[in-house]
Amino acid sequence: MRVYENPDTEIAEAVKQGLKLKDGYCPCRMERTPDTKCMCTEFKQQIKDPDFEGFCHCMLYYKEK
Repeated sequence: MRVYENPDTEIAEAVKQGLKLKDGYCPCRMERTPDTKCMCTEFKQQIKDPDFEGFCHCMLYYKEK
């Protein structure tokens, strides 16, 4: 299992800019709660799932099996 940043630098940089503007909260979510602070709770749970492979919601991180 490996987690890494999106290799598409254009997408990664856009998401990082959004994170800066929202003080570290997911730029793709309206609410600012502990669950939406990057790395969000949803993706942390997906990382724990041995069958999950794919991007986090905002596409900044990718989990590879």
